[in-house]
Amino acid sequence: MRARAVVAFRLAAAAALVLAAGCSSGDDDSSGRSAEESSSAAPAGSGGSGEQGSPPPDKGSAKVVGTVAENLRTPWGLAELPGGDLLVSSRDSGTVYHVAAKGGKVTEAGEVPGVQGDPGNEGGLLGLALGADEMVYAYFTSDSDNRIVRMTYDSDGPEGNRLGAPDTVFRGIPKGGRHNGGRIAFGPDKMLYVGTGEAGDPALAQDRESLGGKILRMTPDGEPARGNPDAGSVVYSYGHRNVQGLAWDDDKRLWAAEFGDQKWDELNLIEPGGNYGWPEAEGKENREGMIDPVVQWATPDASPSGIAFADGSIWMASLRGERMWRIPLDGEKAAADPQAFFDGEYGRLRTVQRASDGDLLLMTNETDLRGTPEKGDDRILRVEVS
Repeated sequence: MRARAVVAFRLAAAAALVLAAGCSSGDDDSSGRSAEESSSAAPAGSGGSGEQGSPPPDKGSAKVVGTVAENLRTPWGLAELPGGDLLVSSRDSGTVYHVAAKGGKVTEAGEVPGVQGDPGNEGGLLGLALGADEMVYAYFTSDSDNRIVRMTYDSDGPEGNRLGAPDTVFRGIPKGGRHNGGRIAFGPDKMLYVGTGEAGDPALAQDRESLGGKILRMTPDGEPARGNPDAGSVVYSYGHRNVQGLAWDDDKRLWAAEFGDQKWDELNLIEPGGNYGWPEAEGKENREGMIDPVVQWATPDASPSGIAFADGSIWMASLRGERMWRIPLDGEKAAADPQAFFDGEYGRLRTVQRASDGDLLLMTNETDLRGTPEKGDDRILRVEVS
């Protein structure tokens, strides 16, 4: 376990960054008050298919059983290839790395052209996803916007030259020094879902014509998906500050995690066309026409990033909180209070993803400007959960 002095240093450094940024949480380090108890309640007006079996127990378990890879630099996105090998995006370098399933050897797959040369604290090469066509999809910050490209991947190609030329699938997502979103994932419907941020302009979140502060749903070719709330639009939900995690439960309900500002970080159950409140509401405010989160955390406890669904629970990686949260689900609500694992043990946690074998892959994020890296950072850990 990391020394208390190291954790204390991190908290002091985070506080200094918040003071420098004013009221902004930045990518990870919300300027919240002191830690408060987490709370959970059913969201207003949720859709869905109802419960599936009995809810999981109030308390679960999570155990790190191995290190998949280490010495990664500014890792952000993670995609599993057929056979279990992994692709990892390096946010600041614009590079995609290949991690061998056996032995964890890390090699360079290639660079993604067009990634902003000076991404700053929050832009750069972000989310990765593997399409049904086994094309690699990547979300990144360019000089003009945030966009999504797709590339072929040649596992037999030479090191550093395994990625094909990028084909731009979607462009025009607002960019900023902060709140660039970046998580992408293919849903059970084989559509591409995209979490965006409001790029530091809160008004964009409520602007239905803007792509900022939204969850987008599109075909693999970047067209509005059939069944979207507005037939000609990729906007699926709005009123988000900075969506960072996307996952589906066994009933194909979409859950999303996002950064709060000064009060509450959120786990939301996503409804098509739903308004999640930002900037008019943060956390559970029970405002008419706006959907409250299912669970909220005081910002020092979370700064949520990637999420995954496994064993009846949402598992959430936390950056500033330096822990992984388990949220057991009972249909559309939390079955019990959230449970924390690995508090301070591995530092800031960026991504959690369910592997094809059922374990979780948990990726740390200590090598960016807000971390305090130690030997071996950053790393991908294998976690058994129940």
